[in-house]
Amino acid sequence: MFTIHKEEINWGGRTLTLETGRIARQADAAVLATLGETVVLCAVTAAKSMKEGQDFFPLTVHYQEKYSAAGRIPGGFFKRERGATEHETLTSRLIDRPVRPLFPEGFYNEINVIAQVLSYDGEAEADILAMVAASAALTLSGVPFMGPIGAARVGYMDGEYILNPTKTQVKEGSLDLVVAGTSDAVMMVESEAKELSEEEMLNGVMFAHRSIQPVIDAIIRLAEKAAKDPWDLAVTDDKAMLATLKKAVGKDIDAAYRLTGKSARQAALAAAKDKAKAAFADGTPQEQMKAIKLFKKLEADIVRGAILKEGRRIDGRDTKTVRPIEAMVGFLPRTHGSALFTRGETQSIVTTTLGTADAEQMIDGLDGLRYERFMLHYNFPPYSVGEVGRFGAPGRREIGHGKLAWRALHPLLPSKEEFPYTIRVLSDITESNGSSSMATVCGGSLALMDAGVPLKRPCAGIAMGLILEGKYFAVISDILGDEDHLGDMDFKVAGTSEGVTSLQMDIKVAGITEEIMRVALAQAKDGRAHILGEMAKALSGARESMSAHAPRIETMSVPKDKIRDIIGTGGKVIREIVATTGAKVDIEDDGTVKIASSDPAQIEAAKNWIIGIVAEPEVGKIYTGKVVSMVDFGAFVNFMGAKDGLVHISEIKNERVANVKDVLSEGQQVKVKVIGVDDRGKVKLSMRLVDQETGEELPDTRPPREPREGGDRDRDRGPRRDGDRGDRRRDGGRGDRGPRRDGDRGPRRDRDDRGEGRSDRGGDGDAGGLPSFLTGNDD
Repeated sequence: MFTIHKEEINWGGRTLTLETGRIARQADAAVLATLGETVVLCAVTAAKSMKEGQDFFPLTVHYQEKYSAAGRIPGGFFKRERGATEHETLTSRLIDRPVRPLFPEGFYNEINVIAQVLSYDGEAEADILAMVAASAALTLSGVPFMGPIGAARVGYMDGEYILNPTKTQVKEGSLDLVVAGTSDAVMMVESEAKELSEEEMLNGVMFAHRSIQPVIDAIIRLAEKAAKDPWDLAVTDDKAMLATLKKAVGKDIDAAYRLTGKSARQAALAAAKDKAKAAFADGTPQEQMKAIKLFKKLEADIVRGAILKEGRRIDGRDTKTVRPIEAMVGFLPRTHGSALFTRGETQSIVTTTLGTADAEQMIDGLDGLRYERFMLHYNFPPYSVGEVGRFGAPGRREIGHGKLAWRALHPLLPSKEEFPYTIRVLSDITESNGSSSMATVCGGSLALMDAGVPLKRPCAGIAMGLILEGKYFAVISDILGDEDHLGDMDFKVAGTSEGVTSLQMDIKVAGITEEIMRVALAQAKDGRAHILGEMAKALSGARESMSAHAPRIETMSVPKDKIRDIIGTGGKVIREIVATTGAKVDIEDDGTVKIASSDPAQIEAAKNWIIGIVAEPEVGKIYTGKVVSMVDFGAFVNFMGAKDGLVHISEIKNERVANVKDVLSEGQQVKVKVIGVDDRGKVKLSMRLVDQETGEELPDTRPPREPREGGDRDRDRGPRRDGDRGDRRRDGGRGDRGPRRDGDRGPRRDRDDRGEGRSDRGGDGDAGGLPSFLTGNDD
């Protein structure tokens, strides 16, 4: 029933298996990739014909994580996988970016690449496995794909590079690097680093490129056994039409690209395009459409030739010059931190907002629920490029650009213990002609420091371009939008004065060499140093004080066994603290309490309340309390959080108090002194020893009580035993108990008779045979 083909290799200490022929046999190709116990299915389908009028390559990549793969049920109301998460979107881009340049020019058939995670062991990252599975499926499908590619993740610990590291190794190490490439060259780089040198970054990329070679070989071996017949691809000769077009508008295009202003240049190019359309007005619709495609090719030839032959760029700069920069901080009055960063015709308004722990982003994924305290969101409205377009939820591009800036700034943030705030950075691009993601890095660094976030060092980013023709190439710094579209590489480097924090590379040709990457990294380092210098003119380090509008967070620690007292039954106590003081209170399992408010008085009130709950009363200390209830023998006073103590009626005043309610009322504020705590934790309080006006301690002026008549019971019990009271206690006036036992109490005796009976009984010590230590007659 099945014709199964399989390839296995040992890759980074785990077995990588690629299998086809068992699942999804109606797709053009489907590969089941397994690494450890992580399994990804990738299916590729391609339309057999091109849509009428199609003039672009409609490649769509979808990566989806099934919660069942990790033995989990999705959270939320619907309990099923729905729209793509941020991680799924970023992984879809990881797959798309290295494979898109490997389809030939002119191939416009629609292709779907769908990768689904079916099993996840928590160790082997599914994104890398999905990239490998997609490459294998495309290679087997027969579509004109000039692959295969391989992909790998690289970590760096103790001076050693690690192939496909675990999540723990990535977290503890100083590098998280993803590289994809062919057997000859690198195609894509994505990374986050803890200020590594350019040499360390380059060595990591080359280590990854060497590590993917066994994967590429395995895909080739699988293709030799199971690949479908390659598609026939019609090749057209456009030399004659290109020559006609160059003769008609070549000089116009060249003149347009000598204009340094973007608006003027676009107007001149639009006029040249209209002229080109007129030149082919008598042709078929297909010829007219092809003429427009060749117009773009002619643009590229002119721009690339000027850079390679003359060293002249579109705006007149040389290959290394960075456009003028202006940076401002404190741009917006009510935000916690803000910056306006402008580089040439690229501009971003970046704000930083600080919040408490309850503002952290909850992320639900295959690894379970986790919380993220640092968020960076990037918006690219259509007006930033002078266009009319869709405005709404962020697309894949916005998510990808925001994540790149996030990776650049994340390694520089203080730890949660050092700075217990949730941080959100928002970048709104207001102008764009060049790298807006790198403008976000620069503006984000300034906005964070303006908000008082103690970054390790300021961070800047720069985008590099490449013009590659045969063995000749030119690396250009701070590329324009047109140079990005017409060039061969988008190479972005972000970092500090000490090293690189993020590196991203995308190319449009079949890979670049180590030599080109080395030149690009060195040139980017110089450009980054220049940008950092310009940023320092606005702000060189984090502000010592935060905005008056930002919340202050004060941290304190309480014993773990007191957490339940602070929270209260059903959260009653903590809700009361928040409602009464206005401060936010967050309690962690280890007893760490964070109190937040923009008003210091609110923080102090909540702090004192919590201290009152967890602290133990000190004997001799004076507290301010409130009368909560009154009884005949005294009043209960709430004086320390939830703690109450008793002020005995004798401790209210030095004078005798006949009725508690004559002196006190419920809700009355009083000052009390702790005079004792018994074995059960009951607290004894005194009001008479405290000046109720000033709260000062008063001397105890009450004379000591005189001993009772008859002497002290402990020292001289004789008189009390011989007296009337002692006899009464022992006998109760019953006299002879015989009649009572018989049920006949007999005649009622008068008081003298009762006393006599008691006296007789007490005097002779006859207690019905009871031992003397019970009767008290020990003489």
